[in-house]
Parts: sequence; structure tokens; C-alpha cells
Amino acid sequence: MKILFCGLPGSGKSTIAEIVAWNLKAIWINADKVREHYNDWDFTHEGRIRQSQRMKYLADGVVMAGKIAIADFVAPTVQARENFSADKVVWMDTIKEGRFEDTNKIFEPLDESEYGLRIDSWFNDKDEVVKKVINWYNGN
Repeated sequence: MKILFCGLPGSGKSTIAEIVAWNLKAIWINADKVREHYNDWDFTHEGRIRQSQRMKYLADGVVMAGKIAIADFVAPTVQARENFSADKVVWMDTIKEGRFEDTNKIFEPLDESEYGLRIDSWFNDKDEVVKKVINWYNGN
């Protein structure tokens, strides 16, 4: 199972994904840590697509090992999200603009058919959001 947390930078993807991964005994794959590991801070279109393919490769390896993969990355375009090919998607739609203007310009909001759960407002209680995600994951 591959779960993608996507949304603008600063929307809470990493904050929630890390806690959900811990609760589900899943493997958390953070895009910033992946970029750091590969020393690849290329945010051109090609660099973003390469990152989505890299994230897919890493998550697929986790799934092949019999674990749940929880990835968080901006995935700003439909193409990037399709490349990752998640089983489940959480759209962290908590902010309308992130801290990077170039990302704001290219971010394509998700269509309802692209996500299973949308967190649509900023949260004061992380535990409440985590419970919502886990309940959704478990079909409740």
C-alpha cells in the first residue's frame, strides 16, 4: 500500500505523515530527506518529475518488502501524482499559497477523483487530524 500526502509547502504534509506512519507501523518517505540524500535540489519541471519517479521507486520498494509506504511530497502537477501512482492520496489543502512562488505558480489543485481524503483547513490539534486520517485509512 502506497499512501501519498501532497500539498503546498507548509501545508502540514510532513507533520501528519510522520505521525500516521508511526501509528500504522509504516515506512515514512519524506521528499526533502530524499532530495538531501541524492543532493538533488533541482526544481525545474524535469527535476520535479525525476523526484516523483524517485519517490515512486522508493515507495514501491517498501511495498515489495511487505510494508506500507507513506510518502509526503508536494507533487505539484497531475503528471507528478500520476508518476507516483499512489493507492491512497491525502490532499493537505490547508493553505492557498506556500512559501515558494515558483511552486505556487505550477501547483495544480487536485480533482476530487485524485484524492481519498482532503484536509481543507489548518489544524490546531495534530492528534485530531491524525485520527481522521487513520479512520479514513481503516474505512471508518
